[in-house]
Amino acid sequence: MFGYSIETAILIVAILLLTTVLAGTLSSRFGLPALVGFLGLGMLAGSDGLGGIAFDNYAMAQTIGVLCLIFILFSGGLDTDWRDVRGVVTPAIVLATAGVVISAAIVGAVAILVLDFSLLQGLLLGAVVASTDAAAVFAIVRGQDKPLKPEIAGLIELESGSNDPGAIFLVGAMLALMQGGAAAHMLAGDFAVQMLVGAGIGFLVGFATPIALNRVKLRAAGLTLVISVAVALLAYGGAELAYGSGFLAAYIAGIVAGNREFAGKRETLLFQDGLAWLAQVVMFVALGLLVFPSQLPGVVLPGLIMTAALMFVARPLSVFVCLAPFRRFGWREKVFVSWAGLRGAVPIVLATFPIVAGAPSAQTIFNIVFFVVVASSLIQGPTLGPLAKRLGMTSDAPAAH
Repeated sequence: MFGYSIETAILIVAILLLTTVLAGTLSSRFGLPALVGFLGLGMLAGSDGLGGIAFDNYAMAQTIGVLCLIFILFSGGLDTDWRDVRGVVTPAIVLATAGVVISAAIVGAVAILVLDFSLLQGLLLGAVVASTDAAAVFAIVRGQDKPLKPEIAGLIELESGSNDPGAIFLVGAMLALMQGGAAAHMLAGDFAVQMLVGAGIGFLVGFATPIALNRVKLRAAGLTLVISVAVALLAYGGAELAYGSGFLAAYIAGIVAGNREFAGKRETLLFQDGLAWLAQVVMFVALGLLVFPSQLPGVVLPGLIMTAALMFVARPLSVFVCLAPFRRFGWREKVFVSWAGLRGAVPIVLATFPIVAGAPSAQTIFNIVFFVVVASSLIQGPTLGPLAKRLGMTSDAPAAH
């Protein structure tokens, strides 16, 4: 591990995992998302911190982030009750597509005006921070002492689980345009195909999994857990090879499989939940290691401006516009959904794409995105619960833990 012996590397990993869980637990007790503790520990362990671990391999961090997101989305899908989300599928899809575009455009415009970015640089930054983060949203929504109304919780979760493909598409389009490549394959029609292929493969994998598990009598119950890992990877890999959205496929596969009965379901849900938490720890620590705190003071002012633009202009405007056709959502629901648009690992992972591609101002974009994610978590995370109560978005049903 970065020049250490294998024994030392194993010991460092063990210590990092234990202390990261402690950091996440402490941050949660103070009303902060666990990701704040995870990222903070990663920064503390990095070359600029006390740990002195030198890690600047953005390509490796990107790969780690992608793998971890597969299991986070698959686990999130497994825990999603279809009865809570089936009535909000259409508004969630609108938010996950048109909402991402609106947010990216507004943030991009602010970046062009404030940061003196070019048109493509501004839109690239906007695309990177356009999607809400599934890991952060799942943790916050499901960790409330008093649960949210099922319809609102379902809308927020379904949006966060399905809006990554739109952001990834936009980031890829901006990078392709920057590199002067043909952009024909980046047309909206091609994006629609990616979404449909991803959803289709995810449905097929999720539908077939319970059937296979019920018919095949496994001699060892633990093999069901191995199969659940393979299913998540199969959905993602199969969709990507078919030019579909792998992330959407993993999420849909989880939803479809999780809402059907199969042998070892309870154990699988518990295992995948633990695996998703491990994925969050690994991903956030790896991303935290990439950050050099000494570089952050230079982006404090632009970071604050971009955070304000995202939280108070781009996100609310995208939500109010996208939910306007759906009369059942009043201004209270729209305000809460706007505030629930937390940013987390996905924007940071996407911020590694410009660096790996060698795009102009890529390091500045990465640092600003990291600042925005931390600021969003510190401000929106602790206030989400109180705001839900004030706006009447909570339910009297007991919280499920």
